[in-house]
Amino acid sequence: MVKFRSFLTATVAGVAALTGAAQAQTAQPNAAYVNAPVMNRIPDAQKGSGHCGIFQTCASTKIGLSRGDFMIRLSGVGVLPQDRDSTVNVNGSRYQGTHTSTTNQAMPELTVEYFITNNLSVDLIATSTRHEVSASGGPLGNNKLDVGSAWVLPPTLTFAWHFRPNKRFNPYAGVGVTAMWFHNMHAANNGLTNKLNAGFTGGPSVNVGFDYQLVGNWFFNADVKQIFVRMHAWAQNQSETVNIRAHESLDPTVVSAGIAYRF
Repeated sequence: MVKFRSFLTATVAGVAALTGAAQAQTAQPNAAYVNAPVMNRIPDAQKGSGHCGIFQTCASTKIGLSRGDFMIRLSGVGVLPQDRDSTVNVNGSRYQGTHTSTTNQAMPELTVEYFITNNLSVDLIATSTRHEVSASGGPLGNNKLDVGSAWVLPPTLTFAWHFRPNKRFNPYAGVGVTAMWFHNMHAANNGLTNKLNAGFTGGPSVNVGFDYQLVGNWFFNADVKQIFVRMHAWAQNQSETVNIRAHESLDPTVVSAGIAYRF
C-alpha cells in the first residue's frame, strides 16, 4: 500500500514537470516576437544621377527652340550665281552682247544663331567659295574667254521669323543683308589681261528654311537664301593699255543643309 502511494505521487510529479516545460517552450517564441525591433517605414530607393547624355532625349530636354537659345550650325552650302545681266566695256567702249558668267561652288558653312524672342532669331553665316569667271558673246561670238578666278567671302546677317516655336518641326522665313568681299583674285593667262580685281559690294537677301529636332539638343536644318548683289570688276594687261570693266548681277542662290547644336 505504501509503495502504491509512492508510485502515484511520483507519477503526478512527473506529469506536472512535463506540463511546465511545454508551457515554457510555447512562451519562448512569443517573447522573441515581442522583443524584435519594429521597422517604422520602408527606406526610399536610391536615386539615379540624373545625367542626360549628349545624344539622348530625356525628361529634362526642351522640345523645340525659343527665347534665349543659342545655336551653332555646320552645313554644306552650294553657291549658285544667277548672272542675270552684265555689261562689259573695253577702253571705255561697250562690247554689245558680251556678258560674263560665274561658276557654281560648294563649301562648308558655319552659322551662329540666337533667339531674341520665341519667334525672332538673328543669325550670321560665314563661308568662302572660289569661282571661275568667263566672258562670251558679242565680238567673242560663241567662244568663251577665261577671265580668271576669285574667292568670295559673303557674310550674311539674317533676321528670321519662326512660325512654330517649342515644336520639333519649326519652319521660318527671314530677311537680311549681305556684304561681299573678293579676295585671292587671279587673272587667266588669256593673252589679253594679267591683272584682275573687284570692288567690295553688298545687298539685301531673303530666305526660307526649317529646323527639325532630331534627338536631345541636335537639330537638322535646311535653308535657301536669295542674295541680290552686283559685282564690279576690272582687268588690265601688264602695260595697262587694255582696260576692261565688267558689271554683273551675280544674285547668287545659296542652298544649305546641315546639323545644329543648341546650347
